[in-house]
Amino acid sequence: MISFLIKRSLWMLFTLWIVFTVSFFLMRAVPGGPFAGERKVSPEVERNLRARYDLDAPLHQQYLKNLLRTASGDLGPSFKLADFTVNEILGQGFPVSASLGILALVFACTLGVAAGVASAIYRNSWIDVGMMLAATIGVAVPNFVLASLAVLLFVFIWPLFPAGGWGELQHLILPSICLGAPFAAYIARLTRTGMLDVLGHDYVRTARAKGLSPYQVITRHALPIALMPVVSYLGPATAGILTGSLVLERIFAIPGMGSHFIDAATQRDYTLAMGAVLLYTLLLYVMNTLVDVAYWVIDPRVKLG
Repeated sequence: MISFLIKRSLWMLFTLWIVFTVSFFLMRAVPGGPFAGERKVSPEVERNLRARYDLDAPLHQQYLKNLLRTASGDLGPSFKLADFTVNEILGQGFPVSASLGILALVFACTLGVAAGVASAIYRNSWIDVGMMLAATIGVAVPNFVLASLAVLLFVFIWPLFPAGGWGELQHLILPSICLGAPFAAYIARLTRTGMLDVLGHDYVRTARAKGLSPYQVITRHALPIALMPVVSYLGPATAGILTGSLVLERIFAIPGMGSHFIDAATQRDYTLAMGAVLLYTLLLYVMNTLVDVAYWVIDPRVKLG
């Protein structure tokens, strides 16, 4: 376990360096810059701004200085939010996005596993057909379309939730449901397939022959093995939730990292965009590592390597 985590940590550092290098040169290869907006600044002001942010130095010097500063944990000042550093902006937005993402992932896992188990137990019944039909629709409908319909239904027609904002639990419910619903559909299909496969194994028949209740057979013997594909899917699900939250945070006016990332991309805020990209990369890498460890915990036959 220790050697596995050490190897993963080294690969994580290498991955972050690659992402930093590619992002740095791609951002500067795009025509324009952070000071090329609709409101033109005077050449003197632009020269001072470029000197302040070290944009007047040769490209390789900019790269080395930014790399060393980032490696020390300092992501630098924001180009557009001049009174804040990138560390402060991400420190404010990360808890908001994390709250939304965790709640969406919990909702997706809870609903998806429950629906998949019910569909497998009542195979070919109206319950199975109805849930799999709902899962198919959930996979096909993008989360921003689902969010628009949810706002129309549960904000204007039936005013059960606020249209947007942040600060109370009710502001989280509707965005997390819209964000987690497509992933709940995937998890339901994976759980159903895994349960149908496991329920036909000999050890499940043996458990039934011993007189165990259906609840014990499912929860203690069938479900842990059937959830292996679901655990493997949590890595891509986390990536999808992170990228999906970019749009939903805009729709529901949530002040998370997604809103800052979109603003940084449109306004050419190099440092803020780089900080968001590196943080997203770090989160995805950590989540994939945790998925591998969870896979090993559930099934000790799996070798970490």
